[in-house]
Amino acid sequence: MQVAEKYTEVRRTMADIFERNRRCYGYRRMRASLSRQRVRLSEKVVQRVMKQECLVAAKPKRRRYGSYLGEISPAPENLLNRDFTALAPNEKWLTDISEFQIPAGKVYLSPMIDCFDGKVISWSIGTRPDAELVNTMLDAAVETVASNDKRPIVHSDRGAHYRWPGWLSRIEQFIQALDSYIRWYNEKRIKISLGALSPVEYRESLGLAA
Repeated sequence: MQVAEKYTEVRRTMADIFERNRRCYGYRRMRASLSRQRVRLSEKVVQRVMKQECLVAAKPKRRRYGSYLGEISPAPENLLNRDFTALAPNEKWLTDISEFQIPAGKVYLSPMIDCFDGKVISWSIGTRPDAELVNTMLDAAVETVASNDKRPIVHSDRGAHYRWPGWLSRIEQFIQALDSYIRWYNEKRIKISLGALSPVEYRESLGLAA
């Protein structure tokens, strides 16, 4: 009884953290979040309490969309060669298309991610994996770069969408939810590799524009 009472408040705190972060935190992020609230627990205790409270991270149901349609034009050179590390923002960007299967049909997400800290620079969401989807996202990403900055290297799967001119119905409820998720990912979701900060918090700690 004493042991159970000892962690009563901690259980409430952990459940609150879990719900506020879209039920996707594992024990490492949970422990880091608790530390930010000045609650210090060992990994084993956090794991045990999460298991007892059934705080199990949900696995996203999505898959990578294969955009390869054959050689419609010469493939651009692979400049990164799988070196996805960056020492500053806007050096290297990654992009791809993810496909989500929901009862109402298929929804496609096209994000641009900065290799520096994993921040989603821009994104577009739609029901067709076409050139408009990726071009809209690219235009929004370009607008975030100051005119005096260097041009980022953009890495994609070099599929058809990224090699059409312009780049070398909506299921509203899901699209809004996905858009909200990306904003949470940038602003709230902590990354252990960034010192338990979100990408926006990390950039602010370095004095960089969020």
